[in-house]
Amino acid sequence: MRTMTIGLSRSDARTFANGGALRLRAVLDASALKALDDAVAGFPLDQAGIRLHGVAPLHPFLTSPGPVWQVAAAVLGDAARPVRAVLFDKTSRTNWGLPWHQDRTIVVTARVEVDGFGPWTVKSGLLHVAPPFGVLAAMVTLRVHLDAVPDANAPLLIAPGSHRLGQIPERDLKSVVEKCGTAVCLAEAGDVWLYSTPIVHASDAARRPAHRRVLQVDFAARDLPGGLTWLGA
Repeated sequence: MRTMTIGLSRSDARTFANGGALRLRAVLDASALKALDDAVAGFPLDQAGIRLHGVAPLHPFLTSPGPVWQVAAAVLGDAARPVRAVLFDKTSRTNWGLPWHQDRTIVVTARVEVDGFGPWTVKSGLLHVAPPFGVLAAMVTLRVHLDAVPDANAPLLIAPGSHRLGQIPERDLKSVVEKCGTAVCLAEAGDVWLYSTPIVHASDAARRPAHRRVLQVDFAARDLPGGLTWLGA
């Protein structure tokens, strides 16, 4: 895997701050893509999303000075650390879609009752909790593309600027999308999309489904209060 320095230009930083999303092209070269492909090769292909934890071959990508970490650190600073990872794919067998929504939960090591945190859920054996909005607003989400995502293969859809509107009630999501508009997040293999974690987003079923593997990683730079601890990726 090549050694390189990844940062954001002033123009890129403005684009991200205003719209809540930024495409970074060719962050991973062919050798890095091969290494990432090998790291996730053993996971089943019949699930739409697989929550990952403790996958050692991913650590060179997600921790300093790895290329994915560097993208997160360009926004959050050197304290950035991965706090959740999910591997998504879409095929003819798992051709799913998601309505417009905001991501609202984080993954922690143990349940500790802290004001503002809740409700609690367990997904794939991992403990999730909905934090105060400020926790999510201080995070970034990176989608690392192992495969190309053309328009026909269900690229992520976002509502630019919606990350600045706070926690949006579900009943208001449609009007927010109408106000903000919709952007289509196309990608080539090796690209990384950087998002503000609270951005409103959706995904349609693919019109021509093929592999659309995406490693999605949430990063944070702040500790949690009251004894709560990030599980990590």
